[in-house]
Amino acid sequence: MFVGSSNGDIKIFTCNSNKPLANEIVCHLAKFSEKMAEENSKKLGTLPIFKDIRINSSEVGFFKDGEISLKINESVRECDVFVIQSTSYPVNDHLMELLIMIDALRRASAKRITAVIPYYGYSRQDRKARARDPISAKLVANLLTSAGADRILTMDLHCAQIQGFFDIPVDHLKGLPIFYEYYKEKFKDVMEDVIIASPDLGSVGRTRGLAELLHVPIAIVDKRRHKEDESEVLNIIGDIKGKIAILTDDEVDTAGSITNAAKSLMDSGAKEVYACATHGKFSGEAIKRIADSHIKEMVILDTILQTPEKSLPNIKTLSTGKHFAEAIFRVHEGLPVSELF
Repeated sequence: MFVGSSNGDIKIFTCNSNKPLANEIVCHLAKFSEKMAEENSKKLGTLPIFKDIRINSSEVGFFKDGEISLKINESVRECDVFVIQSTSYPVNDHLMELLIMIDALRRASAKRITAVIPYYGYSRQDRKARARDPISAKLVANLLTSAGADRILTMDLHCAQIQGFFDIPVDHLKGLPIFYEYYKEKFKDVMEDVIIASPDLGSVGRTRGLAELLHVPIAIVDKRRHKEDESEVLNIIGDIKGKIAILTDDEVDTAGSITNAAKSLMDSGAKEVYACATHGKFSGEAIKRIADSHIKEMVILDTILQTPEKSLPNIKTLSTGKHFAEAIFRVHEGLPVSELF
């Protein structure tokens, strides 16, 4: 049911990490709210509540000594505020921008502050893999809460258990429905030849989820990691001969694992290899590796802003704007976010 919110006026702010995505979210938010209002107007007589929604005015820059400079240029008193900011490269600058903006909004008497973090940095540091390792994902959770965030909205955490690092609500969106819609249309005439492949054992759950939606089998690439960006394929579980294989992962960083997995699939008889990942970090030699690899097409989501030097003809970016917009609408209106799953 469409209801009026008790959380005050909605205001949207963004920092510097991904302004195009923030603008797209606002555009979809206006359209979605008008659609919901129209569907329910006969019952409740409700007008489009986000008719004039926009990115609200702020300035995020740097002082000459490198410290972050921030100004909020309008009142947020008793407002329901959403701050859109991926903590991607340069991760420390973007994280500090987010923390400082949350602190400023809290001190300006915002009623509620939701940090919309399409990509959550430090998420791979979620446990102690060796003696004396930090758990940086937990530290970031503490910092966000201490700064004044009341709620977190994010997508495809590297480890879903990171939600438990927070003592505030976390809405964890999935990129899976976006990939499902894309591949359902792309391979609609040859779906019987498709198989979803996991590049390692850690991505099996994500792989199985996409495979179940598309009603296709799965394969698993068993690998051994020697260093942070080096791995060796030991075995492939599943029949991939003559198949169109789609590798799926939560993120691509240096692209070593996914390109090695693609080579192994082709060497084992796959007809073609495609790949998809929610977050395209593309660090180090990633772009060169993808360009030289057997991957026919790499599909990523726009959770991280891609610069021109990180573009290739076979890299395709899909939008998350509609999904984040609907989630923001539901959070503001007190409606279930779980329906997005």
